[in-house]
Amino acid sequence: MPETNDLRAGAAMVDITPTLGTHLAGSGAGEHRPAEAVLDPLFAKAIVFEAGGRRICIVVLDLTIVTQDYTERIRAGITERTGIAPDAIMVQATQTHSAPSMGYFMLDPDFPLETSEATEYLRGAERAYGDRAAAAAVEAAVKAAGGLQPARIGLGRGVLGDLAFNRRGIRRDGTITMPAPLGREKRPFGNTDVCYLEGPMDPEVGVCCVRDLDERPFAFLLHYTCHPVNAFSHRDTYRAVSADWPGAWTGEMQQLFGSDAVPLVVNGCCGNINPRHPFDSDYRPDHRRMGRELAEMSERIVHGMAFAEIDAPSFNIENVRLPFRNIPIERQREVEAILSGSPEPPRGANGQVDPQWFRAASTRSVELCREPDDEFSYEIQAFRIGDLCIIGLPGEPFVEGQLALKTNSPAPYLFPAHLTTHLTTHYVGYLPTREAYARGGHEANEDVTYWAKLAPGCLETVVERARAIVEDLFS
Repeated sequence: MPETNDLRAGAAMVDITPTLGTHLAGSGAGEHRPAEAVLDPLFAKAIVFEAGGRRICIVVLDLTIVTQDYTERIRAGITERTGIAPDAIMVQATQTHSAPSMGYFMLDPDFPLETSEATEYLRGAERAYGDRAAAAAVEAAVKAAGGLQPARIGLGRGVLGDLAFNRRGIRRDGTITMPAPLGREKRPFGNTDVCYLEGPMDPEVGVCCVRDLDERPFAFLLHYTCHPVNAFSHRDTYRAVSADWPGAWTGEMQQLFGSDAVPLVVNGCCGNINPRHPFDSDYRPDHRRMGRELAEMSERIVHGMAFAEIDAPSFNIENVRLPFRNIPIERQREVEAILSGSPEPPRGANGQVDPQWFRAASTRSVELCREPDDEFSYEIQAFRIGDLCIIGLPGEPFVEGQLALKTNSPAPYLFPAHLTTHLTTHYVGYLPTREAYARGGHEANEDVTYWAKLAPGCLETVVERARAIVEDLFS
């Protein structure tokens, strides 16, 4: 590896589109959702930066979730074949809900459930697909590292305020709902039951462009913040494979800059952000329109960029201890009654698992996750590439945490990446704001489910520690 401060970069992408019949994650509640069609392909993408004898690698996967065991496998495989240090490898899932997951995440690994090939989906994923996708992720990184070439990077930002929305609507009775357009025939005057949205969204379209010395762009990083659930939200495409808006943006950018370009999406903290317009009853989910509008803005940003060399990339990683929520006694009794009465999951006439049983299993999984340690180990990972800081935050933090990090940040460009994966714990779930817990809702429900298990104040703790890491990298 040459000891030079001159920046080199390489990028690659490998197809990981599943075969029909593969379980699509993201619907929850133990529902079996085998793929019936392919709207657009899924990819494992990687980019490697090298300067001053240091290399960092970012792997982005068009998947719903990537768990600890697969993160270990991917990092170890990349390290073995490229020499890049494990702590200098960041793995992120875009969280498209129209894709499989890599690793079991719907129930704690210690939850007593006998599964076969036919029922493996109850844990959220299928090993056969995960093994294939993990190998492809390593291959993408190896190709990226093998294709390093002299490069310059440019950074820029724009705003688009009508593609993503806070998904926690406050009803007139003060409770929380997730607004969904139902059409004028059902809501002739719009969604009049929602008084307002609980929180903000982040309109930033942040772009990093990597080009060679002939001024040809060959890789892009897009920072935008929104759940990729357009295809998932439409009944006609509910069982179709899709990379959703990150995939549509990828295709549009390749149309604009060449089919050999590698566009990667750094999806931001979208735990409470959806693409569904909460007040437009005629809204229809359209991932291709969303990808096209983001690409049009990205193109304008790229054409206005200045490009420069950078110093050697740097990185930092820190584990933070976070408390779990307390499970109410009444809920514990309810869970015990459900699971003792039905140790195996009961099924309805349609063959699907009873949602109440699965929810009880999810609460029991929180109890198992607390043993033997009553704290959750949370890994924050940060990369500095010139004026850009990419900070990996596992799980699904609310966007308020991201906005707090961006405000008065020492990094000129800060791209928080949600749902990065880590080596310390299995599955994180949501990180709501402290205030959101009082209202409950899917992300902070009173049942204390496996996806809503961390205590109030955890997001604020993560933001405090993440800010200190960024300040250290830019001091």
